[in-house]
Amino acid sequence: MADTRRTGLVQINTGNGKGKTTAALGTVLRAAGYGLKTFVIFFMKGRYEHGEYLSLPSLPNIEVAGYGLRKLSGRDDPEEKKEAGAAFARAREVVGSGEYDIVLLDEINVALEYGLIDIESVIDLIKTKPPHVELILTGRYADNRLIELADQVTEMVKVKHPYDRGVKARKGIEY
Repeated sequence: MADTRRTGLVQINTGNGKGKTTAALGTVLRAAGYGLKTFVIFFMKGRYEHGEYLSLPSLPNIEVAGYGLRKLSGRDDPEEKKEAGAAFARAREVVGSGEYDIVLLDEINVALEYGLIDIESVIDLIKTKPPHVELILTGRYADNRLIELADQVTEMVKVKHPYDRGVKARKGIEY
């Protein structure tokens, strides 16, 4: 049950560096330890078997939903837009229910940048969320209007990455 004495804030993890989702999931893991109820919506990663999608449901009080085509086809793909719309409809439902203490909208910033969902809808979601719900938005390209509304914004900056040396994404580390 949600603790209505808590104040739910809005967090954004953005930037071109690695760790946006990882940091958000650290918060989710910590919350699980205290019995907080969390819902994670993956906007762009689909339902494929990435580590987070496999492990999160095994933790107490965490629900997960995956949307997107995984191929990040981008702006002009009607299927990707349909998936993003379904993800956002689910986000509205989950946030609006007030049933969850934390709602993580993973890669929503990318969906916005690609024009797959409408910025005004996301602004409205933030402004109308129940007061106890902690809302976490991740992904590159955070819109300045969202940054202005957020209580906490962290920008991950790439200084060095193994991709630059041709090291491919590693199972269990990058996905």
